Amino acid sequence: QLQASGGGLVQAGGSLRLSCANSRRTASNNALGWFRQSPGKEREFVASISWNGGITDYADNVQGRFTISRDRAKSTVYLQMNSLKPEDTAVYYCAVSRSAVTGRGLSNYAYWGQGTEVTVSS
Repeated sequence: QLQASGGGLVQAGGSLRLSCANSRRTASNNALGWFRQSPGKEREFVASISWNGGITDYADNVQGRFTISRDRAKSTVYLQMNSLKPEDTAVYYCAVSRSAVTGRGLSNYAYWGQGTEVTVSS
């Protein structure tokens, strides 16, 4: 139901824009989030956005470089990633929160996309 896309291979300093479409067109009143997972590491919070887009939250290591946004009419959430670093290499997952407000914990999210892979070369 959640289809993430936009991943790929990019050089350090480059940009990518991830998209995640909700084919069921539900969750318009739920917060949405992006997480990532690198090999051998736990899944970690990247960014979240409230139900109406009015509140956003970012992990410290992406603050100022990544921007989360959503189009409620299209049931799609985006993650614009600029100034990418090799340490941003991971599989990125979108998720639908159980509530309308932003949250960082994995347990706050009820539905997950299949992930899209991002590789940043040095």
